[in-house]
Amino acid sequence: MTTSALHTTDVRVRRLAIPRSLVGLALLLPALAFLVVFLVLPSLILLGYSVLTQNQTGDIGLPLTVGSYERLIFSPAYRRVVMTTLRVAFFTALFTSLLAYPLAMVIAYGRPLASRITMILVVAPLVVSVIVRTYGWQLVLGNSNTGVLNWILGAMGAGPTPVKVLYTEWAIVIASVHVFLPLMVLPLSASLSRINPSRNEAARMLGAPAWRAFLRITLPLSVPGLIAGLTIVFSLTAASYVTGNRGLMLGVLLEQQINTAFDWPMAAAIASVMVAIALFANVGVGWLAERRAAQRLLRSGAK
Repeated sequence: MTTSALHTTDVRVRRLAIPRSLVGLALLLPALAFLVVFLVLPSLILLGYSVLTQNQTGDIGLPLTVGSYERLIFSPAYRRVVMTTLRVAFFTALFTSLLAYPLAMVIAYGRPLASRITMILVVAPLVVSVIVRTYGWQLVLGNSNTGVLNWILGAMGAGPTPVKVLYTEWAIVIASVHVFLPLMVLPLSASLSRINPSRNEAARMLGAPAWRAFLRITLPLSVPGLIAGLTIVFSLTAASYVTGNRGLMLGVLLEQQINTAFDWPMAAAIASVMVAIALFANVGVGWLAERRAAQRLLRSGAK
């Protein structure tokens, strides 16, 4: 055997001797390093700032305190903003899921032309800036008679008094549903496309109406896409800034604490609470879905 052949064999042996787990870890290191540097470390620094004290000169340091969290939880003004944020995020996720299912079903089960057109209509708003869409809703929901909604109501003779919708919670919900609807439709349509259509056809042939087939077959099997959409929409709505106008949302309150009050510990506490809300939303929705799936398996096994 020649020297080159021996060298090639030795290299192959050494390559085979490397455990696959180490190869996988080496492939994950760049992504893990990116997450640690740009996510974990900033979050820890933010958490550290939230428990420090800021003196009258603006310097931040010891002693440690939880005063910012106490103000955020027990102060009526701050607590009202937190509850408004949670309420807006909840209704946005709820209405977005109700509107997303018909669109996702057309994309997954509709004819090719209808599916393509629906997908284009759903994705098209993503190419428009959120700021532009938000100002568009301000024109539509304007509180004066020049607002599109009030102009239509006036033309229909609904009443002389303008409807006061702008700068309310429902205005934020409407704009947030429009902004985040594609982020619910896309994972739902991907989940629905993996469901075998013959299951719904079998249920319909056995006499089940369309709504029962949807509740017993389509909805349970599309839960993974629904969970992904709910967590994305809820988290992004709770952390939104543009659509949360006039201090109704935590994002606006955070900006005010930094640029107006210059209270960095309070701003860090608000940001930490926003991160905690997103984490609890992801964990909570996943836990509820797993618990429901386990209950369904137990009931099916009992039968």
